[in-house]
Amino acid sequence: MTTARATLDPAAIHRDTDALAPLLRDIAARIHAHPELRFEEHRAAAWLAEAVESEGIAVERGTGGLPTAFRARVGDGDGPRVAILAEYDALPEIGHACGHNLIAAGALGAFLALARQRGAIRGSVELIGTPAEEGGGGKIRLLEAGVFEGLTAAMMFHPLDRDVLAQPTLANQWLRLHFSGVPSHAAMAPWDGKSALTAAMQTFHLIDSQRIHMRDGVRVHGIIVDGGQAVNIIPERAVAEFSVRAPELEALEMARAIVERCARGAAMACGVEVRIESRGGYKDLRHNLPLARRFGEHLAALGRTAPEIDPQLSTGSTDMGDVSHALPAIHPSIAICDLGETTCHQRPFAEYAASDRGAESMIAAARALALTAADVLADEALRDAMTRAFKSTNRAR
Repeated sequence: MTTARATLDPAAIHRDTDALAPLLRDIAARIHAHPELRFEEHRAAAWLAEAVESEGIAVERGTGGLPTAFRARVGDGDGPRVAILAEYDALPEIGHACGHNLIAAGALGAFLALARQRGAIRGSVELIGTPAEEGGGGKIRLLEAGVFEGLTAAMMFHPLDRDVLAQPTLANQWLRLHFSGVPSHAAMAPWDGKSALTAAMQTFHLIDSQRIHMRDGVRVHGIIVDGGQAVNIIPERAVAEFSVRAPELEALEMARAIVERCARGAAMACGVEVRIESRGGYKDLRHNLPLARRFGEHLAALGRTAPEIDPQLSTGSTDMGDVSHALPAIHPSIAICDLGETTCHQRPFAEYAASDRGAESMIAAARALALTAADVLADEALRDAMTRAFKSTNRAR
């Protein structure tokens, strides 16, 4: 005989989200006031874990071998498994100008709103703390460690200047170019030197000359991180770092090949050596549309109607892309400021990430995430549609 089990109550999710709002605002503010760079998010991870433990839920720290990753789980485990992902790393110098403090607190809120009904959860809900999205690829390391194995879906949100459900992101690759030349006195005998810095600078010029040959949507941008020892020495060394981005992996490989050819050509012209180091990268993001649309329905019920895609919106890259290649996933964007007012990685955006408007948007996202996760647990038809969409998307590319 099968015993019927209770189901999650949407009204209770709303009530519990309201009750949790002061805690979420406090944690978002604390993380914002104490920005920590990739893989160094010790305080943020601790604050989030402690908030979960205060609800009587065990937390696994150091998940996947990453000291600032964590995982908590509620439910009976006998059924679908849904993960809500938290990001909490900051950017150098400009802090939480990507709003990861809001992502973290919003994910916490969605998880705890569901956890307060954990006796009614068919399957399980997990909160996974994922460090180092800003260039460290924390989610990729967790994927490689098997942390996402067996999950039915993974979801999170990201602050932006607009609401949009399923905006694609760019696959990307980081390249570090090490140029080695010959030093010499820059005034007494410059002819005896071979400038590594000149080769690095010429690489930028050559890349600019090749942009006309790059596919639509490709982005290549870089900085010089080491330009030599002193102004009176012909630079013996120079190091440039580039991020190469493209809508899909094939176009990414083409753009990467162009950058590498430009670096080798500049080195040859300047008579220096170049060593090219690849530092990983992120895959393009493949939103699961049935899941994204269900999130959109809940967002609309909160008075926020979002398009699936905004053709006027440029995009960046995220390690959530790698997750979306492994299982059904969503990464909707939620406005924390007016359209076009500011955007990610700008100082004013960091101010909005600490604002009342930012907190209100975070709470709305937490509600929609919790309600969407509850639907995944309860709605077999939704899960079937998610699976079909995931298989179709991965087969088509």
